[in-house]
Amino acid sequence: MRAPESILPLELSDVSYGSGRHRLIKNISCRFEEGRRYFVIGPNGAGKTLLLRLCHGLLHPDSGSLYWRGAAQDPARHQAMVFQRPVMMRRTARANMDFALAAQGIGRAERRRRIGEVLERTGLERIADQPARLLSLGEQQRLALARAWALRPQVLFLDEPTASLDPPAAHAIEELIGEIADGGTTIIMTTHDLGQARRMADEILFLFRGRLKEQAPAERFFAGPRNDLARDFLAGRLLWWKRRRGGGYMPDTQPGRKTGRKGV
Repeated sequence: MRAPESILPLELSDVSYGSGRHRLIKNISCRFEEGRRYFVIGPNGAGKTLLLRLCHGLLHPDSGSLYWRGAAQDPARHQAMVFQRPVMMRRTARANMDFALAAQGIGRAERRRRIGEVLERTGLERIADQPARLLSLGEQQRLALARAWALRPQVLFLDEPTASLDPPAAHAIEELIGEIADGGTTIIMTTHDLGQARRMADEILFLFRGRLKEQAPAERFFAGPRNDLARDFLAGRLLWWKRRRGGGYMPDTQPGRKTGRKGV
């Protein structure tokens, strides 16, 4: 069987999203190529999750364009997304995977073959017939990744998949993501874990207040970002920021006093 034509690259041109005058994503232009690991980083509220949802098609930009350059077919059939809190149906782990494959129109014999293969490769065989919602959070996240992997996506969007996990569980997820990427799947992932981004990323996108401030190869970015906000972020100086009256931003050294937000 011929492999499907690649839906990549994905190009965003001047994409904005928000309600009224309050834009949450602001004039982002970037390009995602085939077979790379893109990590989206930035402080809380930077717009990382919104960017993933726009790319995946769960949201639609208010302005600008988002275009799958290689799409001679429906790009939605060749991508998948795993959320920070995995969404599990009231079924066994195996049945969760079977439902996702059946929804893509994959026949029963092929579904059985793919499920068996992915369960073995992810080490989830022993829990395959347990209720998915009773699994630990780490097991649920591995199952969510296995379910997505079984779909054989060309692009996999991951929204902080290790954020709530202990170190051993996070390590297992990282290894699984690496294996999926090594199989040719393009990874586009958000994270707050800079060590994880250093270990795994090919390319970094740094967001601040809905704007893409820098996109660079990971090695170059971590050696010395060109953007001053990115440098402050890596140095741990970028916590809460407030706008100056005359324009620009300055650090808020007492974040809970005037903003109404809790200190960190």
